Amino acid sequence: MQRDPIVKIELRPVFVPFTEMVRTHLQGGSGKVAMGLKVEDHWLGGDFLICRMTTENDVVGLGESYVWLVESGVSPQLMADVIERNLARFVLGRSAFDISAIHAKFDNNVARNEMAKGLLDMALHDVAARSVGRPVHDLCGGRQIDRVPLSLVMPLTDVPTILEITRMALGTGIRSFRCKLGDGCTRDVAIISAVRDLIGPDAGLRVDYNQAYAPNEALAAIEAIAPYGIDFAEQPVRADDFAGMAWVQSRTSVPLMAHEGAFGLRDIVTLAEMGGVRCFGLNAERPGGMTGALRAIDYAAARGLDVVLHNQCGGIGSAMLLHLHAARAANIRHATELQGHLMLEHSLIQESIDYDGGSAAVPDGPGWGVTLDEAAVDRFARADWITLKA
Repeated sequence: MQRDPIVKIELRPVFVPFTEMVRTHLQGGSGKVAMGLKVEDHWLGGDFLICRMTTENDVVGLGESYVWLVESGVSPQLMADVIERNLARFVLGRSAFDISAIHAKFDNNVARNEMAKGLLDMALHDVAARSVGRPVHDLCGGRQIDRVPLSLVMPLTDVPTILEITRMALGTGIRSFRCKLGDGCTRDVAIISAVRDLIGPDAGLRVDYNQAYAPNEALAAIEAIAPYGIDFAEQPVRADDFAGMAWVQSRTSVPLMAHEGAFGLRDIVTLAEMGGVRCFGLNAERPGGMTGALRAIDYAAARGLDVVLHNQCGGIGSAMLLHLHAARAANIRHATELQGHLMLEHSLIQESIDYDGGSAAVPDGPGWGVTLDEAAVDRFARADWITLKA
């Protein structure tokens, strides 16, 4: 069973709209997307590429990649194309337990494109775990915790709206918050001071600038909010400005976190060795699925750095991040950010993951412990299934 070869890969682009409340908050905030990014289009929902991978003995594994062109530089269609034309051949006919050899082929033949590789990696892990009837975390050292603490991300909008969202989250048990900033020091301080007053001195408070500032502006903005107790400041300068990140980090005691600038393991290592960060943001599909994320967490732990797991993913990506956090909980001290179940009209899975009391339960059952909702995928699909066979 463990050598059961993969005989089919299916891919499908899907767009899931945000709920009406989320769209209202985003469109009523700063710019078009209620964050520091200067984009031309409103952010109306989540683009996904779904992967369904089947073995000769009909074991089916799932992967999901949340794709936002503004950050990723790719679309679901472009990812599907590189998988169809270049990556699938290294998976078809192989066992899911050949994952290291498969990744070597990926990296030797396709530069970067960690999101496409990560999508396939997710499905490979699901197939491998389902083949032996175990949850994925059991293949990664075992589950260290049963529930994962959560943090809430808030839009860059007016202070009363931010406080209203914060109060609602406090009522559900959330004790960690991320504020979007980037409209100048004065407004940044107004937001952070109001939120800190509301949540009290002991709740976690992190910020995300979404590349809003030049390095000198970033340093001034970070130092202005530092007295309010900031866990870390995410991506204050451009994603590709590694030197700028290092310049800012060398001049502030607030840990910087790279997210848009940390797509692959080489980015993570380079930023760390330059002294540009003290924290990394990891998604379900980058820096390369479960394999890349485990390597990144282990590297960060060895270097005394932090990681944060986060994304507004669907149900498959959320389940993956919960398994990942549970398997490496001893090396993850920050709460995980899962927003998809709050933002999207549907999570694309049949099950309901338990988000209660400020934490999420790690799904039970083989693999990720979730099942694709085929009817929902059909409803939100942008194209037919792309089927690749050995």
